[in-house]
Amino acid sequence: MLIKRAPDIRSSEITDKKLYLNRREFIRATSVTAAAAAVGVLGADTLIAAKGAPHGRKLENIQKSRFSTTEKLNAWEDITSYNNYYEFGVDKDAPADQSRNFKTQPWTVTVDGECNKKGAMNLEDVLKGETLEERIYRHRCVEAWSMIIPWVGFPLANFIKKCEPTSKAKYIEFTTLYDSKQMPGTRVPVLRWPYVEGLRMDEALHPLTILVVGLYDEVLPNQDGAPLRLAVPWKYGFKHIKSIVKVKFTEKQPYNTWQEQAPNEYGFYANVNPTVDHPRWSQATERRIGEFLRRKTLMFNGYGDQVASLYSGMDLRRNY
Repeated sequence: MLIKRAPDIRSSEITDKKLYLNRREFIRATSVTAAAAAVGVLGADTLIAAKGAPHGRKLENIQKSRFSTTEKLNAWEDITSYNNYYEFGVDKDAPADQSRNFKTQPWTVTVDGECNKKGAMNLEDVLKGETLEERIYRHRCVEAWSMIIPWVGFPLANFIKKCEPTSKAKYIEFTTLYDSKQMPGTRVPVLRWPYVEGLRMDEALHPLTILVVGLYDEVLPNQDGAPLRLAVPWKYGFKHIKSIVKVKFTEKQPYNTWQEQAPNEYGFYANVNPTVDHPRWSQATERRIGEFLRRKTLMFNGYGDQVASLYSGMDLRRNY
């Protein structure tokens, strides 16, 4: 178990969303200070409105997906103002503030490893022939908070087929852009850059797994991983790698960034499992952003009927 000293603990681990998301405004807003204190342990989410990203270009001809949840959506303001994206800073509000001028065009994805179609693809090639779907997914972060997000994307399986992986391709590895000029968070060695994630091939080919290019029927905002990110709804948020610039098919299991950073806390699989506590907090319950009360965490984030068979016979406490 990792024990952190006080100077090592980030504010984002101990402070409620809006208390630091709008800390300056909160301090100035003396009229709501007493009310915020009254809700105390419940949080101040309903007292201070988040400032979301500017709305972007609308995406056309989006189909509704049969995989979508019917749960109430989180607001655009929540989804675009409360983000984990360390390339732009470790606090939840840093990505919205620091990614405003991030350039997502032109964008190239390099394909390598155990496949027949190696080389560079521009984003237009990645999207060529794809029908975009709205996928309303539960998104659960390892810090025990969650959102319901209407992603727009297409099955990762479609992209994989374009790359023609060989029989040796057992895993797929993803790499995020590493650009210290545009991404101020990478100037600080909080992680080893660039950010790397991976999936087993059967996980990658599962129809729930998508490459995301939009949000709320609009082009994906910078702070949410533009222009291309992953969504794997039965896994914790750190698996949902953002701003992908490289895809590599491998025979051996990739060593992902958080697994390297803190192997006793973050494993390769990162399946949502309420029976396995994080060393520093319980995973048994979660709090939906925008709500006061906590709710019971569901195994596989509620997608057990669709994905449990992928892990038949595996020890999901050992393979966390």
